[in-house]
Amino acid sequence: MSKKKIGFIGAGNMATAIINGLLKNDPQNAERLCVFDLDSAKCALMAEKNISIADSCPALAKQCGIIVLAVKPQNYPEVLADIKDSVSDDTVIVTIAAGISIDKVRRGLDRNCPVVRVMPNTPLLLGKGASALCRSENITDEDFDEVRKMFALSGEAVLLPESQMNAVIAVNGSSPAYVYLFAKAMVDYAVSVGIDRDTALALVCKTFEGSAEMLRKSGDSPEVLIQKVSSKGGTTIEALKVLNERAVPQAIIDAMAACTRRAEELGK
Repeated sequence: MSKKKIGFIGAGNMATAIINGLLKNDPQNAERLCVFDLDSAKCALMAEKNISIADSCPALAKQCGIIVLAVKPQNYPEVLADIKDSVSDDTVIVTIAAGISIDKVRRGLDRNCPVVRVMPNTPLLLGKGASALCRSENITDEDFDEVRKMFALSGEAVLLPESQMNAVIAVNGSSPAYVYLFAKAMVDYAVSVGIDRDTALALVCKTFEGSAEMLRKSGDSPEVLIQKVSSKGGTTIEALKVLNERAVPQAIIDAMAACTRRAEELGK
């Protein structure tokens, strides 16, 4: 990786996950990291990792060649206005908030900075993330590769056109919540029939983990894998009948579409 200084405005879960990946890859990366957060407790945790703490957003922006905006979408206008006079035309801005477009970042800064728009997800915290990235037309290959590696160190990182970035939020960004909802229902049922909650959770987690590996490694489509679990007249068929009668697949599709619509609203 290059030696550009990397700044994080915001030190929440996502920033922590990215930083942990960088430090795990090379502890000396701490020397090129800088953080600013209004929460002094979060800053103290970063200082314990030997990461420098900036006094303000502008102070951070002046010293960093790559700036990761790890704040909520509604805070972007304020943060961009705060750093607009402290960044240069070649400062790389990384946005990881839902619905925040490359153009919105540039308008907020009133300059044509190179921008990488990223949609990560929370499993990044465990090094198992799935991140989608798109790049502005004026970012160098070297700078983009630097940003891509930041996310690849903590999971899968794929390149998409920006036209797909709102839609992909439903696929990777918000989707862990769908998985947890399904898991909750499965565990709740198990408990209702007398199975210990911890035992049920362990079985559900391992089932999800193994099923994901089957999807990744078997070479079979989801449809084929469903067929392989199901036998005529068996128990799985009965469960699938109920799910289909309740239109669960369509409900998932509708939920994902709602997620995308909200991302588009946030970007306006």
